[in-house]
Amino acid sequence: MAPQTSETLTAERILEATEEVLRRHGPAKATVVDVARALGVSHGSVYRHFRTKAALREAVTKRWLDRTSRELAGIAADEDRAPETRLRTWLATLFEAKRRKAGDDPELFATYLVLTGETGAVVGEHLADLTGQLTTIIEAGVASGTFASADPATDARAVFQATARFHDPGYASLWQRPEADPDFEAVVELLLRALRSG
Repeated sequence: MAPQTSETLTAERILEATEEVLRRHGPAKATVVDVARALGVSHGSVYRHFRTKAALREAVTKRWLDRTSRELAGIAADEDRAPETRLRTWLATLFEAKRRKAGDDPELFATYLVLTGETGAVVGEHLADLTGQLTTIIEAGVASGTFASADPATDARAVFQATARFHDPGYASLWQRPEADPDFEAVVELLLRALRSG
């Protein structure tokens, strides 16, 4: 790869290269020097964008988590869909996104399991964003009379925890089992019945 000047080096390019380096070497062996080498720049050029290796790893983890958050945010905000449909679609999209990440790129998925363990603040923000989106959907259901909830934020956290088996990476080995989809549908139906009845 031809060297590039630091003026053309962007944070996004560094994060793309970091993801590839992590895929190849894993989190234990990947270094900032490896990232710089992949970009054809000095490691100092990388450090101008990310002050530390930890900051770089945190940024690449956030980027990975944000891909899912953005897709789900569109569903949560879609007022053209009924709240029940939004909730069902949101949960199904989250499950499919996590299953796709685990199945399509298992090396990178395993790497991110390690990185999310290191970056608690980023993961906490991600979880808060997701439960905030669920809260928005449940509030819309209450406003339309579809759901009965005295505390949509608490119910959103409960829905998120009740469906953890279908999005928490710790359960990834179960996601391809034949019973995974029927189990998911059963849990979602149970939660919708609970939200309808209050």
